[in-house]
Amino acid sequence: MDAQRDIILKSFLVESSEGLAQMEQSILALEAHPGSIEPVQAIFRVVHTMKGNASLLELQALMAFAHTSEDLLDALRENAIPVDSEMTSLLLEIQDVLRDLVAAAGAGEDQLRRRDKDVLAKISRCLKARDSKKARQEASTQAEDVATAVPAGEHHELYSAAHTETARTLRVDVEKLDRLLNLAGEITIAHGRVAQMIESKEKVDREEIRAAHSFAGALHMELQETILKTRMVPVGPLLRQYSRTVRDLAKSHGKLAQLHIIGEEVEVDTSIVEHLKDPLLHMIRNAVDHGIEPPELRRQKGKPVMGSITVRAAHEGGGIVVEVKDDGAGLDRQKILQAANRRGIVADSERLSDADVYQMIFESGFSTAGVVSDLSGRGVGMDVVRRNVQALRGSVVITSDPGAGSTVHIRLPLTLAIIEGFGVGVGDETYVIPVDQVVECVELPAEEHDATRAQGILQLRDEPLPFLFLKDHFGLPGERTGRQNVVVVQHEANRAGLAVDVLHGATQTVIKPLPSLCKDVPGVSGSAILGNGRVALILDVPKLLDDFRLQELQAG
Repeated sequence: MDAQRDIILKSFLVESSEGLAQMEQSILALEAHPGSIEPVQAIFRVVHTMKGNASLLELQALMAFAHTSEDLLDALRENAIPVDSEMTSLLLEIQDVLRDLVAAAGAGEDQLRRRDKDVLAKISRCLKARDSKKARQEASTQAEDVATAVPAGEHHELYSAAHTETARTLRVDVEKLDRLLNLAGEITIAHGRVAQMIESKEKVDREEIRAAHSFAGALHMELQETILKTRMVPVGPLLRQYSRTVRDLAKSHGKLAQLHIIGEEVEVDTSIVEHLKDPLLHMIRNAVDHGIEPPELRRQKGKPVMGSITVRAAHEGGGIVVEVKDDGAGLDRQKILQAANRRGIVADSERLSDADVYQMIFESGFSTAGVVSDLSGRGVGMDVVRRNVQALRGSVVITSDPGAGSTVHIRLPLTLAIIEGFGVGVGDETYVIPVDQVVECVELPAEEHDATRAQGILQLRDEPLPFLFLKDHFGLPGERTGRQNVVVVQHEANRAGLAVDVLHGATQTVIKPLPSLCKDVPGVSGSAILGNGRVALILDVPKLLDDFRLQELQAG
């Protein structure tokens, strides 16, 4: 019986999480359109379903809280209580309590906390006011106290933000699962055919074996693509959850702002979605704090008092682009440069383009805020954005139109599991460079073969190109070969060369996580297993280029 309850509980946690996300969106829609009945109906359906599921699992506190919440929603459905800002705030508090109670149920607890009872008291006051008004109008009896229906629980401290970790789940189309099963069967048959040919005592034509092996390889590639498609999920649910964030942050700082979403249907690998949460949160917080102006100032500038933050997702060039745009004040070049000069980042600011200046806000500890607040001032937000995006083999840039707003552009791969890599050899080691960051390959001139230095400047088509010898960078033993090749790599606006011994060419690479001993090696982002069974390290091009970029800024 306990095992069966655990299965039901896991299903309840997943279904409740989805319902609460829908409830939050409906509450925000109700705030935007107070006269609409459909959002209220949607909220009621979520709470009613949750109450029924709680009853099945005998979660008395959750069931009682949901029942009392239904009474309030009934009054809203009957237009007996007006929908205003205070009411939508109360509904959001109810949603928060329900989320906490669901998480507590996953941890094996079912009690009301002090905050939960405070919310119940607010609901009771609203219902009493409604009933008192009805009593005056209809001379009816006194309203009952709905809060007494809730069982008393012990007063204890608030749970942490994450009560329990629910199982990671993914909804998959049955047709995709059927195709995976069929492919697995076909691959088994193809491999059996190849094995039979190899073990046959009769003479077998080599071309037949090659054809059979090629067919098995094609099936394997299709299996791989189908698995990757199975992991693809739309970004809409991730983006919609920030509507509440924008609303609450703006309200707490005396501003008005709303979130607009474009491209909810765009699909990416589920691991990308998980890693996008923190960067998006920091960018949205930054837009609310630094971008959106107070209502009175926006009115003076001729802007709508309600600020706008737009998040757009789209597929571009085999990857995904996510943009966070606000219609606020934009970036102040002089203020950024003043902060950079105080920290000693730049020497000659006049030589820097606007793009170079704007990129400085991604430096660790960089902040233009004069006062430390709950939103900004410590210089960690945008640094987190760049670090997390680069960890996903992505890039981030920012553009701004002073007085009209700013846009942060993030470009990411569609999946983190496989990359198109370019193999290079240095000594006895093999390294893999992501193909999308390789520009070209050239031979290193003989005069640049200076064994006493680890890097240099190469004149490539009359343009200076800084380069480094990978052998020296990683401290590999032995002498350099007589012939060296330079792989020209680029990330964002930065370009440099990597001098290597051998060019192995492009190949599809399955990424493996780095062991703990190698996680802090500069310039390495992952590993791959080669066809000969050896391990190849995947180069972290943005990290390698960072050294060149910082040297140029400090020397400028």
